[in-house]
Amino acid sequence: MRRALLLTAALALLLSTISLLMSERSAQLARGADDKPAANVKRTLWTTSKIKGTPEPPAPYRIVSAFPKLKFFEPLAMATIAGTNRFVIAERKGQLFTFENSPTVEKPELLLDVKHTVYGVATHPKFQKNGYVYVTYIDAPDEKETPTGSKLARFQISKDKPWQCDPASGKVLLEWPNGGHNAGNIVFGPDGFLYLAAGDGSGIADELKTGQDVSDILACLIRIDVDHPDAGMKYGIPKDNPFVGISGARPEIWAYGLRQVWKFSFDKKTGDLWAGEVGQDLWESVHKIEKGGNYGWSVTEGSHEFRPDRPVGPTPIKKPILEHPHSDFRSITGGFVYRGSKYKDLQGMYVYGDYDTGKVAALRYDGSKVTLQKELVDTPLRIITFAEDAAGELSFVDYMNGTIYKLVPAPKGEPVAAFPRKLSETGLFASTKDHVPAPGLIPYSVNAELWSDHATKERFLALPGDTQIEFETVLYPQPAPGAPPGWRFPDGTVTVKTFSMEMEKGNPASRKRLETRIMHFEQTEGNEEVGDQVWRGYTYVWNDKQTDADLLDAQGRDRELTIRDAEAPGGTRKQVWHFPSRAECTLCHTMPAKYALGVNSHQMNKDHDYGSGVMANQIRRLESLGVFKQPLSKSPDELPRLVDYRDETQSLDMRARSYLHANCAHCHMKWGGGNAEFQLLSTLPLDELGIVGTRPSHGLFGLTDPKDLVPGDPERSMIYHRLTKLGLGRMPHVASNVVDEQSAKMLKEWISAMAKTE
Repeated sequence: MRRALLLTAALALLLSTISLLMSERSAQLARGADDKPAANVKRTLWTTSKIKGTPEPPAPYRIVSAFPKLKFFEPLAMATIAGTNRFVIAERKGQLFTFENSPTVEKPELLLDVKHTVYGVATHPKFQKNGYVYVTYIDAPDEKETPTGSKLARFQISKDKPWQCDPASGKVLLEWPNGGHNAGNIVFGPDGFLYLAAGDGSGIADELKTGQDVSDILACLIRIDVDHPDAGMKYGIPKDNPFVGISGARPEIWAYGLRQVWKFSFDKKTGDLWAGEVGQDLWESVHKIEKGGNYGWSVTEGSHEFRPDRPVGPTPIKKPILEHPHSDFRSITGGFVYRGSKYKDLQGMYVYGDYDTGKVAALRYDGSKVTLQKELVDTPLRIITFAEDAAGELSFVDYMNGTIYKLVPAPKGEPVAAFPRKLSETGLFASTKDHVPAPGLIPYSVNAELWSDHATKERFLALPGDTQIEFETVLYPQPAPGAPPGWRFPDGTVTVKTFSMEMEKGNPASRKRLETRIMHFEQTEGNEEVGDQVWRGYTYVWNDKQTDADLLDAQGRDRELTIRDAEAPGGTRKQVWHFPSRAECTLCHTMPAKYALGVNSHQMNKDHDYGSGVMANQIRRLESLGVFKQPLSKSPDELPRLVDYRDETQSLDMRARSYLHANCAHCHMKWGGGNAEFQLLSTLPLDELGIVGTRPSHGLFGLTDPKDLVPGDPERSMIYHRLTKLGLGRMPHVASNVVDEQSAKMLKEWISAMAKTE
C-alpha cells in the first residue's frame, strides 16, 4: 500500500512537473522568449476607420497657385522690386531670381548667385535710379558659429536687361554673429531707412543671454540709414533711434527682446510695423513693433514667464498683440496688413501664417486690442514667407515645393466635414456601449502610467488596413542627449485611450467611463526635420448612460465629480476632472517626445494580457502580427524599458526614474517645452540631468535655499515640492488636479536615500 501510495505520489509529481514545464514553455512561446515570432499569430486588419480630416467648420478661403509655371528650390525670401511690377525671390543656397508679376509668366531670370545661405532680400526705394539690391546671408564655412558669419551686403544691377548683379559689386555693410536664429529679414520702411531683424543667435533658451542685452544687435530689430554713412562707417545711425546716446547700447537698435522674428512688414496705409516671432517652447507671437520696444525674450516667451530671474533690459516688457499656443501654430511666419481691393472682408486685417501647421490666419486690431481673429485656411504647405505687390495683394511661398500661392474665397454653401461627432461613429468600436473594440484594434498597456488623478485607462492602437510601423526610425530633433528614438506610424493611425473613475474608492465595480481620447496621425510632405508628422488630439465625453460619447469642442471643459470615500469627511469628496482642450493635447504630445507618448519601446516593452490565456511581450507580439516593416534587430530583452513605479519589487531608483520619465520627461527634455534647463529622461545618468544642486529658474516658492534636487533633503528639492502642490506652480501644470500621494512618497524616499552632497 505504501509503495502504491509512493508511486501514485511520484506519478502525480511527475505529471505536475511536466504540466508546469509545458505551461512555462507555452508562456515562453507566447512571450517570444525563444526570440522567434510566433508563426500562428494572424493579424486582423482594421478597415472601419471613419476618422478623416478635422471637425472644424469649412475654411472661408482656398489656395491656388499664383504663378503656375514657376517653381523654386527652397525659397526663403520674396519681395517686390521697388517701382516695378516684378518680384525678387531668394533661394536658400544663394540664387536670386526676378520675374514679372503675372500669372502667365513662363520662367524667372537669374539676378545674382551669392553662393551662401540667403535669408533676406530688399531693393532700394530708389531702385529705378541706383539699382541697389540688399541681401542678408551667412558666409561662415559650413554655417558654423562665427562672430561675423551673418552679413548685410549691397549689390548693384547692370543697366542692361534682363537685370543681373555682378557678385563683385557686393559691399558688406554690416556683420554680426551667426549660430542659430539668424533671422535676417530686411525691409525698407516708409521713412526710407533699412530695418533688419537679427535673431538671438543661439540654439535654445537664449544661451548667449542676449535677449535683454542692448550692447549687441542680437535678438533685436535694427534701423539704419544706408544712404548717408556716418564718419568711419558704412551706414548712418538715424538721430531719432531710441538708444542713440545711451552708454553701452548699440545705437542701431529700434526694438529688442525678440527671439527670432521670422518676417516683418509695414502697413501700407498707417506705416505700423508688424512682426511674427517664433517662440521656443509653447507660444508663437504677433507683435506690433514700437520704437524702443522690449518684447521680453528671454525673461518671457510671449506674455508668459520663461526665465523670470534674468535681468530685464532698459525698457519695460511689452506683451504681444496675439499669441498662438503650439497646438495651433508652431513656427509663425509674419505677413502683411491687407490693403488690396479683392477681398473686402480682409481689408485692414493682418494676414499671417505658420510654417509647421500650414495655417493662414488673420486678425483685426483696433489700436488697443484684437477685435477679431480667424483662420482663413489650413493648408499642407510649409509657409516660409509672404509677399505684397504694388496693389496690396498678397501671396505666400511654400518652402517644400517652391511654389507661390494666393488665397481665393471658398465656394459658398460647402458642407461641414463629416468628422465623427460621436465615438460610435469613429469606426473604433464594434460595440461602443460595451467598450468592445472594432476588429483589428490592438490592445496595449504601458510600463509606467501617466498619473491621471486616480483614473484607470484602457488603450488600443488602430493601424489602417495592412499598414506597418517603422521601428525606432524617428530621431529628430538631434542632437538631444538621451532622447529615445520614436516609432514612425502610417498615415491614418489612431491611438485610443479611455479613462474611467471609481465613483466609490476601492470598488472597481463602481467605475464610470469619463472620456475617450484619441490621437489621429496625418502624414504630410517632407521629412521629420520640417514636421512631417501631424497629430491631432480629440476628446469624446461619455454620457451618463454610458452608451456613447460626444466629441468635445476645441476649448475643453471641467466637471466636478463626487467620489464616495470612507476616508473623506462625511464619506464623500469632490474632485474636478478636466477634459483637455485640443490645444492642451499637444502641449505633451510634442515633436521631441515623438508625439505618441505610450507607443514606444520604453513603454511597450512589457508583457500584456491579451485574454484567452495569452500573456505576451507586446513588442514581440507586434512583430508576430507583421506590424513592423522590418524584423527586429534585437530581442525585447535587449531593448530598453521603464518599470512600473508602483511595483515595490523593483529598485527604488528605477521606480523614481521611470515615474519622472513617464510623467515629466516629455516636456523636460531638450526642445521639449519644459523651459527649465534640465532633463528628466531615464536614459541619462542622474548627474547629467542638470537637477542636482541646481538653483530653480522659476522662483523659490517660499522654500529656504531650494535646489531642483538636493540629495538627502526632499524638503528643499523643488522637483518634489512642485509635485506635491496644487494651483499655481503645480507640476504637471496641465491634466491633473489631484496630488499623486503614493508616488510623492516614493520620490521622497528616493531623494532621502541619496547621499548628501552639501
